[in-house]
Amino acid sequence: MKYAVSPHENISNIAGNNSDCPPVVLPEEIFFTISMAGVLENLIILLAVIRNKSLQSPMYLFICSLAVSDMLGSLYKILENVLIMLRDMGYVKPRGSFETTADDIIDCMFVLSLLGSIFSLSAIAADRYVTIFHALQYHSIMTLHRTILILAVVWTICTGSGVAMVVFSHHVPTVVAFASLFPLMLVFILCLYMHMFLLARSHARKISVLPRANMKGAVTLTILLGVFIFCWAPFVLHVLLMTFCPNNPYCACYMSLFQVNGMLIMCNAVIDPFIYAFRSAELRDTFKKMISCNRYQ
Repeated sequence: MKYAVSPHENISNIAGNNSDCPPVVLPEEIFFTISMAGVLENLIILLAVIRNKSLQSPMYLFICSLAVSDMLGSLYKILENVLIMLRDMGYVKPRGSFETTADDIIDCMFVLSLLGSIFSLSAIAADRYVTIFHALQYHSIMTLHRTILILAVVWTICTGSGVAMVVFSHHVPTVVAFASLFPLMLVFILCLYMHMFLLARSHARKISVLPRANMKGAVTLTILLGVFIFCWAPFVLHVLLMTFCPNNPYCACYMSLFQVNGMLIMCNAVIDPFIYAFRSAELRDTFKKMISCNRYQ
């Protein structure tokens, strides 16, 4: 978003003029390395699910959606660095039409990364809820066709919302809407968790006989959600402070950590694939077969 997502120069000036906190500047090599790792790791996840038909279930398709979101977040930074490099070399006219259009596309990718992650985590939460409390009807409720339809609707909404947020990024309501999606997702998943907890207390015996994999998926979701909050919350707070108190010295001091907050977002894309692999023996086995070039049944 034009004034809240990417303007390093503006943030540095605000932090420098209104607080005693110098902006924390990280080497671009760190961002590039983390971003490349995020793209490659999530690409491996996608290839594993494509190659192994036994992984092509609703749960793993939603995980693939989350992996695509993480890849967009990493690609955003890579393309931004490439654009800056081309501008510095004189191939792109500063503030020209090409740079403006490219910047809009890159910003769309960034917003899509956040929206895609929010909706994917929400979809995984709903899927785990159905798995635990409607285990016998799960395969009739969450069919492959229905899962693909859900993902198509989700990404259509994300794309439309992402474009709208970038086009109207200078308007305060747009920034508020952007930032409010984060707590709304948390409220939705928290409500599911509370409902699951209450039902679990009244159906303790039924829960105890559920397949261990069903409960393991819920634990995996909890870990993914915790990592997502840790990596994205500082940036969402930055957006709000940038909008509502840019001249406050305390706000400016926090905004001096902009690049650190950006690095946390990049780290989210690197951490998530390790969580998938650590929590899924079948996914680890698929990786081993991919490395040894074994065929799948």
